[in-house]
Amino acid sequence: MKAGVRKFGTADRRLLPEGRLSGPMPWVIAIMMFLTVLAAATGLGLRHAAESLGENAGSRATIQIVEANPDRREAEAVRALGLLEDFPGIQTARRISTGEMETLLEPWLGEGGLEADLPIPVMIDVALQPGAYDRLDALRAAIEEVAPSARVDNNAQWLAPLARLIDALKLLAAGLVLLMVGALAATVVLAARAALDTHRDTIEVLHLMGATDVQVARLFQRRIALDALFGGLVGLAAAALVLLAIGRRVGAIGSELLGSAGLPILSWLILAALPVAGVFLAMLVARTTILRALGRLL
Repeated sequence: MKAGVRKFGTADRRLLPEGRLSGPMPWVIAIMMFLTVLAAATGLGLRHAAESLGENAGSRATIQIVEANPDRREAEAVRALGLLEDFPGIQTARRISTGEMETLLEPWLGEGGLEADLPIPVMIDVALQPGAYDRLDALRAAIEEVAPSARVDNNAQWLAPLARLIDALKLLAAGLVLLMVGALAATVVLAARAALDTHRDTIEVLHLMGATDVQVARLFQRRIALDALFGGLVGLAAAALVLLAIGRRVGAIGSELLGSAGLPILSWLILAALPVAGVFLAMLVARTTILRALGRLL
């Protein structure tokens, strides 16, 4: 022992009990991590959905030819498709087949609801090249010249309110994650102070034995880190089960929009890293809290 200072090993760590199942802190952290992972997964899923929505809406348009007369409707469709073949900025133009139209209208008309005399508009799906949306007005004018009954729908315009809603929900999810991080830090502060008060006599003995504030803080830091790791893994596992169950239900619906909100591999890796980040946050907060408290005691 040099200058009254000695190192504290595994035996000395037993001075601070580390029963991870005996106290409330691991379970409180588990609940917070559960909510944090769900909020983060919501934000990541909405981000992925917004990216998919932006790619699809920002590169596509729909042309409807609503002429009631079938002969004129067909003639206008042929002229419109011919124009689209040579129009600048058009990547592909595909006419929606009758079978696809029946599938789209089946939820409203029922199976076999398309009768021969029912005027169904011709639908043309147009894929645009990057930057072609700037020429959408010119495309609309050209189409109306060859097909007077045609309507050019701007997909981005129709989906703009949905995109704004997704952006608002992403901000809300990010705010919830920040709130849960703050709540986790506050929980660690309270737990560290409570542990310090509970083991005040033990800390005094450690100081008499030559322990420094840093060494004492490491004991508390290790205990809180183990609690945070246990609670974080429990919360992550529970949240993962919930997310997988929700994903299975969404997949059963078969909605492309809801399906685009799924989590890619990178998002799952980010969620898996949250308990690790929580442990480091708990260690940092616990160390800072204990050192400040010990500084006031001396």
